[in-house]
Amino acid sequence: MTMGARKRFGQHFLSSTEVIEQIVAAIQPKVGDTIVEIGPGQAAITDPLAASGANLHAVEFDRDLVALLSKRFAQQETVTIHEADALKFDFSSIGKNLRVVGNLPYNISTPLLFHLLTYRKDTVDAHFMLQKEVVDRLCAAPGNKSYGRLTIMLGCQMEVVPLFVVPPEAFSPPPKVTSAVIRMRPIPGPGHAIKDAKLLADIVRAAFSQRRKTLRNALQGKAHTDDLEAVGIAASDRPEQVSIADWVKLANHLSDVQMIDN
Repeated sequence: MTMGARKRFGQHFLSSTEVIEQIVAAIQPKVGDTIVEIGPGQAAITDPLAASGANLHAVEFDRDLVALLSKRFAQQETVTIHEADALKFDFSSIGKNLRVVGNLPYNISTPLLFHLLTYRKDTVDAHFMLQKEVVDRLCAAPGNKSYGRLTIMLGCQMEVVPLFVVPPEAFSPPPKVTSAVIRMRPIPGPGHAIKDAKLLADIVRAAFSQRRKTLRNALQGKAHTDDLEAVGIAASDRPEQVSIADWVKLANHLSDVQMIDN
């Protein structure tokens, strides 16, 4: 099954047998699992996942690849091919306890991660190949230049663990950047108890749109100095200095204040 990569789809097909084996070993697919693969491409990972006996759902946007995949797996009842845009796909339509896998196209990786976050309660875990720069952002600690909105909004709901780095030569055609594989799992138990997810997203977006400013200035009209001090955050801090837990505390405090005012 061969077809040239299409630049407009951000396609870079994984071709390294060693890396494919590493990814499958990290996933550990087994009979009875419900695995959703985003962007199966030329089936480099799809083949071993299907061979595991798991119930595999492959979501592919490229209709030509869909035709090739449908033909390739026509005799395997445990494999279902979905012709769909992963950014718009309703993952809950497949069911619960999903294990999501994907070599995510670099040009849509961030919005796709946010889309998948809405299906957190349906997800057991996720293994993704991403641009290493994105992985660095996801795993960054407060104070690091890579720490930002993506770190906080995913980190407040998911545990993110970097697994290994993948060089450009593992792909055909080779991308201009280094990649990395991560594992994500929903934070167990109550995790960060977020009272108003929209409010949290709003203040984090506002702060990091002016990340060089102090919180006192970056959050003008969103939070007062008294609000920051009430949850132990210094108004003179910059957005990247505030931990995920403290961002949640601030959002929850503002939610309580709004309820009182109303």
